[in-house]
Amino acid sequence: MKYLILVPDGAGDDNIEALGGKTPLEVANLENIDELAHKGTVGMVRTIPPGVAPGSDAANLSVMGYDPSVYLTGRSPLEAASIGIDMSDTDVAFRTNIITLTGSGDYEDLIITDHSSGDITTEEADELIKAVNEAFADENIRFYTGVSYRHCMIVHNGSTEYELTPPHDVLTQRVGDHLPKGEGSGFITEMMKKSYEILKDHPVNKAREAKGLNPANSLWIWGQGRKPSLSSFYDKYGIKGTAISAVDLIKGIAICAGLNSVDVEGATGTLHTNFDGKARAAVREFKDGMDFVYMHLEGPDECSHQGDMEGKIECMESIDTKVLKPIVDYLREAGEDFRVLVVPDHRTPLSIRTHSATPVPFVIYDSTKEEPYDESKCFCEKSGEKGMYFDSGFELADFFFEK
Repeated sequence: MKYLILVPDGAGDDNIEALGGKTPLEVANLENIDELAHKGTVGMVRTIPPGVAPGSDAANLSVMGYDPSVYLTGRSPLEAASIGIDMSDTDVAFRTNIITLTGSGDYEDLIITDHSSGDITTEEADELIKAVNEAFADENIRFYTGVSYRHCMIVHNGSTEYELTPPHDVLTQRVGDHLPKGEGSGFITEMMKKSYEILKDHPVNKAREAKGLNPANSLWIWGQGRKPSLSSFYDKYGIKGTAISAVDLIKGIAICAGLNSVDVEGATGTLHTNFDGKARAAVREFKDGMDFVYMHLEGPDECSHQGDMEGKIECMESIDTKVLKPIVDYLREAGEDFRVLVVPDHRTPLSIRTHSATPVPFVIYDSTKEEPYDESKCFCEKSGEKGMYFDSGFELADFFFEK
């Protein structure tokens, strides 16, 4: 049996007046996913446990079969694992975005405009992180380049007892209302403030502004945590697997769980990622003997953060035709028995442009146990609400893998 979990990050949404009271999943043409739904199982799942922030860290751990309330030690440590940072038990990792601030006056009065600096390239970002290290790195603090706008700060013998806010949760809001809180957090605030003075006139940002692109003119530090410890995915489910994603967080979860992680050239984590290349990579992994592929696609989430409704719909349609279809076609033509789970890790409603803990729809298809054809079943919130319900994402994973 081959297993595919397809995760369109943030694809779940709420009813939108501009779409006639429908959601993007209802409006999008998802012919191939819906074909699996017609012959499979649909339902809803709560991927975010009560009391846990609705982040992609908790949500993807949950979908992959790990209880976030047990295994989540912070987002950044998982990303650090992907970057290749060898953390000690006393190290603390912090997610470090390079973001766009606009306005004038004091730092506190600037506006948080773009959490991703216009999806800045990794090459540009690396130049900015080098400048940041020159200003702030010492025997206890160092910054590491990740992918695009997502980077990492390691503090030796650090604390996690700070209240830090994800920038995508506070878009269009005033900086001063969301600065770090907690005893000892002042050094983080000072670095963020000083980073603005360092980065706003950096040649990389001057060049971006000349092209009409958002500058990456400030650090934003959050997502702290200590070295993670996940149980082996193989020991848990008895299958060998690979994760395919452009995002360090997903790669880090895979590495910590003992899964393989594959990089795809041109994979950006946006609407304009290399969909075809990701599908080819999945097929190659199955051909090379892997039992399981965890296919993560960040694009729908990024479109929601940007308030791009049309882009979110377009992204889902590309996932349907360019990713799911060729993988399923290969499995059928190869004569493989296979199961597919399509599920967003969480909702990212366009109305709020950030994550929600509300349950998300899922589709499970088993080539060996096709259900009677039912055209009313599809991959969307309203259809899912009429089907099965799982109160925990890791329980859905156990069901999918028949633990």
